[in-house]
Amino acid sequence: MTAVEWNATSYDKVSAPQTTWGQKVLNRLQVNGDERAIDAGCGSGRLTAALMERLPGGRLIAIDRSWNMLMTARANLRPALGPRVSFVQVSLPAMPFAGWADLVFSTATFHWISDHAALFSGIFQALRRGGRLHAQCGGGPNLHHAHALAEQVMHAAPFSPYFADWLGPWEFADPEITASRLASAGFIDVDTTLEEAPTRLAGEADYREFVTTVIYHAHLARLPDEALKQSFIDRVTASSAAEPVPFTLDYWRLNISARKP
Repeated sequence: MTAVEWNATSYDKVSAPQTTWGQKVLNRLQVNGDERAIDAGCGSGRLTAALMERLPGGRLIAIDRSWNMLMTARANLRPALGPRVSFVQVSLPAMPFAGWADLVFSTATFHWISDHAALFSGIFQALRRGGRLHAQCGGGPNLHHAHALAEQVMHAAPFSPYFADWLGPWEFADPEITASRLASAGFIDVDTTLEEAPTRLAGEADYREFVTTVIYHAHLARLPDEALKQSFIDRVTASSAAEPVPFTLDYWRLNISARKP
């Protein structure tokens, strides 16, 4: 699937759930403070800034496939962090670094990459000996119900012709498959777990903005005009509003840690 550009300004505004989960992941990370790190999928830079607070003597390369995200992250981070942070546009699973990093950190990104075997192989090559991968992404039944709501709309008129060959861009792997892929890439000390993280939006307006920006933006990219995009969101929002617990997203998070020997 062709990469879909993100609305970085809106993402920076609505991504509190991703930032909260990511902060918990960061809190579990043990560092010396002088590591060389890669933030794989830096987004608008909210967690990148928190990571750099943990690395006062370190350096970081922030990567993202979205130019909009990179420019927003650079605007947010460069004034405070200066040359300690570099920004590189990279479309994972490509990882154009070799033996540079002590740490690859990532949240809310890996599920957008279809080839996890290639992803983990590239991360392994980017790490120095003893370097660590510390990450979280969507996994298992992540957003199964939210995507089912969209499926109902996708298969109805006038939307169905635009989704005839739809496969979806995500890879929501389970912990066992992920552990096997990491081991095959050469990692040791592999730990993978799955946790439920249901998220309820405050109301219809918040739901609309969140799902437009985060959940359904790949769906909307298939539609040729703004009227169809708006109608798609209207229908999904109406379906969610009619549920017993409206405007709730069934998130599941896959926690990943591993080390390069």
